[in-house]
Amino acid sequence: MSDLRLRTLRAFSRTPSLRAAARRYAGTVAEPSPVEQKPALTAGKPQGHSVVDSAIYCDGARVASPQSLAETYQVLHESPESLAWIGLYRPDRRELTSLAQEFDLHELAIEDAIQAHQRPKLERYGDTLFVVLKAARYRDATEEVEFGEVHLFVGPDFVVTVRHAEAPNLAAVRRRVERDPELLRRGTEAVLYAIMDKVVDGYAPVVAGLENDIDEIETEVFRGDPKVSRRIYELSREVIEFQRATRPLVGMLDSLRAGFDKYGVDEELQRSLRDVADHVTQVVERVDAFRELLRDILTVNATLVAQQQNEEMKSLTVASNDQNEEVKRISAWAAILFAPTLIGTVYGMNFDYMPELHWEFGYPFAVGLMAMVCGGLHLIFKRRGWL
Repeated sequence: MSDLRLRTLRAFSRTPSLRAAARRYAGTVAEPSPVEQKPALTAGKPQGHSVVDSAIYCDGARVASPQSLAETYQVLHESPESLAWIGLYRPDRRELTSLAQEFDLHELAIEDAIQAHQRPKLERYGDTLFVVLKAARYRDATEEVEFGEVHLFVGPDFVVTVRHAEAPNLAAVRRRVERDPELLRRGTEAVLYAIMDKVVDGYAPVVAGLENDIDEIETEVFRGDPKVSRRIYELSREVIEFQRATRPLVGMLDSLRAGFDKYGVDEELQRSLRDVADHVTQVVERVDAFRELLRDILTVNATLVAQQQNEEMKSLTVASNDQNEEVKRISAWAAILFAPTLIGTVYGMNFDYMPELHWEFGYPFAVGLMAMVCGGLHLIFKRRGWL
């Protein structure tokens, strides 16, 4: 057994409540990590705390699983060479205040962690990093992107994670680092890398889901679906939100890489973080392309809608013109037929004293007059294009 492990065992043995953890640590197999999940909510928060999982690591292995913040502080004090990872889910102000007092966390960072709904960012307060990450996952059932948020306080010998949503699943991250002692031996930066890598890897299914949605929208646009405009708008909002979650990571990783030499970050860890940065760059480029593509699709859809409206207006205009032609024909024939009706009406009246009433040529004259008037009107309407 190494000197470091012996010193840790002696430190744990001084506290009766931790002797069981020391005995487990003395074995060859570390205690399995409990699954980090949302605590069961009964009346508000269970027993007034939100500690999901708390672990003490030494020499790349879990050596204790304290059940409270106070116990975690005690174990960490008794083993100065250890590393603590405290996982919290929607903690209250009292718990974060306790962490701030123990680890000297800045009050501005604590306020951000309490309020949540922060933009992704990386800020340094002395020896402590405060990191905000936006996780995302694609819901196939609703074809929507769901966003989560995690806050990290990373110090020389501690990592505190504060989640405000189900995503990201930090239990998988914890299991991963516990299966890789070499990674844990690189310190708290390794935990930060593992969490960032998990968040960035979670973007790949979202990119694939958004790409599939855009393909469907393109089909709907050219098919003339009347509801596609609303879907384009909703998808554009999701892409913008996704862009806000991913784009700041480029600057955050650049800031981390700028401090590699100053803070003596392990060389292998530097390579891993550069790999994460490459993945982030790819995601950001894809998301930027999605936003431009949706803008183009919206323009094409507006053009197609305008063309459809123009075709409809053209059809209405043609129909109106045809209707006007028919009305003109009907009006012309009505006028033509009105003339003999008028003349016949006059000559059909029973008057004794009326010019040409007993004239021998009166009837031929009336018929001739009717024919002449009708022929004149027909000629006039024909020249005007009414007939």
